[in-house]
Amino acid sequence: MNSQSTKLHDELLIHWHQHRYELNETGFCLLPTLLLADECRALADGYDNPDRYRKTITMKRHNFGSGEYKYFDYPLPVLVDEMRHALFPPLARIANDWNEKLNIGQRYPDQLDEWLAVCHQAGQTHPTPLILNYRTGDWNALHQDIYGELFFPFQAVVFLTQPGRDYVGGEFVMLEQRPRMQSKAIVLQPEQGQVLIFTTRYRPAKGTRGYYRVGMRHGVSEIRQGTRLNLGIIFHDAQ
Repeated sequence: MNSQSTKLHDELLIHWHQHRYELNETGFCLLPTLLLADECRALADGYDNPDRYRKTITMKRHNFGSGEYKYFDYPLPVLVDEMRHALFPPLARIANDWNEKLNIGQRYPDQLDEWLAVCHQAGQTHPTPLILNYRTGDWNALHQDIYGELFFPFQAVVFLTQPGRDYVGGEFVMLEQRPRMQSKAIVLQPEQGQVLIFTTRYRPAKGTRGYYRVGMRHGVSEIRQGTRLNLGIIFHDAQ
């Protein structure tokens, strides 16, 4: 375990009760700065290395917004793979609790490799971690990252560039779709090196008749100036 994975492990171990509470109450939690600036730059600088990626998406072509993102190919970069493995076990325990509350039969194993084996057996074999690149005028429409019948209830985004220095605008936006109520917008602007964990599709909320689903989507507001790069960590593979 290198210094980065140790740092992430320690953060989750020390503060996980708070993070769990935040996820249960809001569907997201923001971890403190975990990646050093040079680690962020190394990931961002690798964006132009075609050998790392299996697929490039031009967002405007698909009406997803404006910008570009690339899906990593296996084997993933070491740092990306370690973060994916380190985050999965504590999130799997919360995911199982959520599914129990919502009467969903799917249960997740303790380790990422076991879960990916389930995805691969179902025909979802393509890696989903990705790098997103937004420039002035780019934006990302509100969406959910599902990729197939099987999906994991949480995902993470790592902020590789610094707001106010590298770009202006480009806030991370979530929309909470509350049943029989108007939707609630959540706007965040994390610092370089921070990790945001959020629900992929919905979270449980307690009502008078038990728990119900609150749907959530996420996107990015328009970049008014500069360049914004992010690492997306998704825990289920794609068809």
